[in-house]
Amino acid sequence: MDQKIINLFDRFTHGGMNRRDFMEKLSLLAGSTAAATALLPVLENNYARADILPEGDPRITTQNLDHAGGKGYFATPKAAGKYPGVIVIHENRGLNPHIKDVARRMAAEGFAALAPDYLAELGGTPEDADQARDMIGTLKPEGIAASSQAALAAVKANAASNGKSGAMGFCWGGGTVNALAVAGPGLSAGVAYYGRQAPDADVPKITAPLMLHYASLDERINAGIAAFETALKVAGKTYELHMYEGANHAFNNDTNAARYNKEAADLAWGRTVEFLKKHAG
Repeated sequence: MDQKIINLFDRFTHGGMNRRDFMEKLSLLAGSTAAATALLPVLENNYARADILPEGDPRITTQNLDHAGGKGYFATPKAAGKYPGVIVIHENRGLNPHIKDVARRMAAEGFAALAPDYLAELGGTPEDADQARDMIGTLKPEGIAASSQAALAAVKANAASNGKSGAMGFCWGGGTVNALAVAGPGLSAGVAYYGRQAPDADVPKITAPLMLHYASLDERINAGIAAFETALKVAGKTYELHMYEGANHAFNNDTNAARYNKEAADLAWGRTVEFLKKHAG
């Protein structure tokens, strides 16, 4: 697909324009309104494809979890035991079927995985993805931080957890992981997929090891990499940075045909699991 179309969709999904303006610009790039309409199923997430690891898999147990300060979706290995905790932070579309699938996959890897719903205080993630994006845009930094800390505390305190907790997040969630790393020492490790970087002045506050995944075609997010990495080096922080050549923003999202990159996603996944087991295991 033409990279200009993917870049346009990225602008739309991150609040750069409304749907009407997006469709007008997409029609110009595609050549007609009919062609633009035909492209939508490829550009937008298809949650019918979200079950890489379906509900009911015999290796795991899942539940909707209410906890002090929030709500979420909790997945753990079926076998009794103590497992590394991890919170799975969603994109700016809220707690959708794809993120629940990520939590189940992490449980199958041997983690107690909580995917918090950052829209719980607003009634929960709606089915309409555009509405969810708009709701995410109303959240205040202090409210986001409180939700992150509450989820972190909940997974640490759960009987299935070993008392440690990592965090992994995607897009908006990746930026939220970076913000959580700045917020305090309660995080054991953080993995940010193509997330907005923490401000340079806040980097010295980071105590947790970080793994940072970026896509080479993601110009919007990549513009902040150089300054962030310099600040991490100057402050002597522990981090790994991986760039995935030929990949787009959201390359891990297997429900998005236009941007999903299986090779990059599989490589990043393996690195993520190893990193979190090393630092939170």
